[in-house]
Amino acid sequence: MEPTPPITMEGMLLELVSQGMEIKARLQDEAMDLMYDFLRSSLPNPPVYADAFLSADFSSPGGGGWGGVEEDHISALPDEILRDIISCLPAKDAARTAALSSRWRPLWRSTPLVLVDTLLVPGDGSLTREAESAAAVAAVSRVLEAHPGPFRFVDLTTGAMDAHRAELARWFYLLAVKGVEELFLVNRPRPMDLPLPPAIFSLASVRRLHLSIRRFPNTADLPRGAAFPHLRELGLGCVVIEDRDLDFILARSPVLETLVFHLSKKQVNLRIVSSSLWCVQLCSCIVKESRWWTRRVWSGSSCGRRRRQMTELAPGSSLGMPQIFTQWYFWCQGYMFLRLATLSSRCHASPKTVVPSVKILALKVSFGVRNQAKMLPSFLRCFPSVETLHIHSEKADRPTGTLSHKFWQEVCRTECVQLHIREIVFHEYQGKRSELAFLKFILENAEALQQMTIVLANGSFSSGVVAATKLIEDLSYVKRARERYNLVVVEGSNSEGGSSWSCQVASDFSVTDPFYCY
Repeated sequence: MEPTPPITMEGMLLELVSQGMEIKARLQDEAMDLMYDFLRSSLPNPPVYADAFLSADFSSPGGGGWGGVEEDHISALPDEILRDIISCLPAKDAARTAALSSRWRPLWRSTPLVLVDTLLVPGDGSLTREAESAAAVAAVSRVLEAHPGPFRFVDLTTGAMDAHRAELARWFYLLAVKGVEELFLVNRPRPMDLPLPPAIFSLASVRRLHLSIRRFPNTADLPRGAAFPHLRELGLGCVVIEDRDLDFILARSPVLETLVFHLSKKQVNLRIVSSSLWCVQLCSCIVKESRWWTRRVWSGSSCGRRRRQMTELAPGSSLGMPQIFTQWYFWCQGYMFLRLATLSSRCHASPKTVVPSVKILALKVSFGVRNQAKMLPSFLRCFPSVETLHIHSEKADRPTGTLSHKFWQEVCRTECVQLHIREIVFHEYQGKRSELAFLKFILENAEALQQMTIVLANGSFSSGVVAATKLIEDLSYVKRARERYNLVVVEGSNSEGGSSWSCQVASDFSVTDPFYCY
C-alpha cells in the first residue's frame, strides 16, 4: 500500500482556488440562465395553440377518418377559413395538415406561418441543452427552406447560435426573401456579444423585431439603402449597441413607434431624434443621458396637429446623472415610471430637470427605508403637472426608520400634490404607519383629488375585509382639502403579493393608463 502524500500548504491553496473557480463558474451559469429566462419571459406569447388538434364532424354513423367530402365538413370550408385554422397551429402540426387529403395539401404552403422553435423539439427534458439546441436549429432550417412564406410570427429562443453562425445568416436571408412580419430572436447566453449578421437590415418586411444577447453590427459598413421601412416596434435585450448604430436605426425606421431596452450592458445615451417614436421603455438599464426630440399629438384646441417638442433630462440631473441604475424607466405619451431605490437623493427641480408634460407618474418607494422615502418630494417637484400618481410600496428588507406625518407636511407640499393630482393609486399597501402618514398627507393637501384607490398587499393581512374597514376608518378622521372624493380599497390580485410589468400592455396605445395593469 502506497503511503498517502503529505498535505502541503501549496496543495491546500490550489484546492481552494479550484473550488472557488468552480463555485464562481456555477454562479455565473445560474445568473446567465436567470437572465435568459427573463428575456424569454418578456416576449409576447406566440399566436398559436400548442395543444390544438383537427377533428372532423361525421354526419353518418361509423365514419372514422377523413372520409368523403360529404362527411368531412371542415374540408368544405372556404380556403380563407382553412388557412386561418392552419395559421393557429404550430409549424410542425401545420405541415401535417398537408397529409389529410388532396383538399388540404396546397393550403399549408399558401398560409402565413407561425414558427416557434420550442414547439419543434421535445419539451420533456429528454435532450441535453446542446442536443436540444442542435435539434431546434435543424428543425428551423427545414421549415424555413420548405415553406415559401410569408412568416407572420417567428420566435427563435432555443438555439445557441455561436455554433451555428452560418445557419443564422441563412435564416436572415430566407426571412428577407420570403417575408417576415414579427421576429423574436434570443441567443443562448455565452458568448454575451455574439455578433448579428449585417443581413438583419435586409428584413424590409419586418414590423416587430426583438433581439437579445447579441452585438449589433457596425452600421458604418452597411450600404446607404439599408433600412427598416415597416418597423414599428424594436426591442433590444442585453444587446451591445453603439450610439451611432442606434442613431442609424432610428434614422432608417421612418414609422418606428416603440423602442424597448432590457438589461443594457453599457450606459444608455438616449439622444433620440425621431419623427415617429411614441414610446420608450427601459428595464434594468444604466441611463447616462436622455434627450428626446420627437412629435406629439396634443389635446384640446391643438388636437390632431403634429408638433415637435423637446423633452430633456440633462446629465447631472436626477434623471440623467451618470451611473444611474433604474429598474424600470418608462416613458410613453406622458407616462413615466421610476424606481427610487437606486436613484440619487440629491435631486432639485430646475429648468433642466422639470418635465411638465408628464401627466401620469408611477413611483416605486420603500417607505420603511428612510433615506429612500425622503427622495419622494424631490421627484414630485420634477413633475409639476402630474394628474394621476401611482405609488408602489415596496417591502423593506432592512428597515432604517420611517417618516412621520410632520415630515410630509413640511417637505412634500409640491405643485402637483396641491393643484393637479386628481387620482392616486397606492399599490401593495402593507398597513405600515409610514404608508398611512403619506395617505393622510395626500388627503389633507390634494385640492383637486377626485379618486383614491388603495390596493392591499396579499399576505400582509389576516383578513382583507377587516383591513379595509380599519383603513377607511383611519382615513375618515382626516381633515380633507377636498370634501368630495371617492375612496376605494381592494385586495391585490397577485397571489405572491407582487406584480408584474407587461411591455406589451405598456406599448398598447389603446390602454389609457398602463400602470393599472402593473
